[in-house]
Amino acid sequence: MPKLKVLSGVDLIKLFEDFGFSVISQKGSHIKILRLHQGERQVLVFPNHKEIDKGTLKAIYRQATKYIPESELKGQFYYE
Repeated sequence: MPKLKVLSGVDLIKLFEDFGFSVISQKGSHIKILRLHQGERQVLVFPNHKEIDKGTLKAIYRQATKYIPESELKGQFYYE
């Protein structure tokens, strides 16, 4: 199984901005990002930490695959 990368909240913002998401709000340490794709609101929420826990990162990846094909996301989250 490929190894999960170490990512921060800032890294995730940059990653998802490349897919058309933009930050819409922040409450405490949690950031909410949004994109409108084919008339559908696609929202993701994640913590803005210096290093996101592996379990949390896997959950973010799993949620993001609802909106972005896994083939495009995998290289961003996992080492090949």
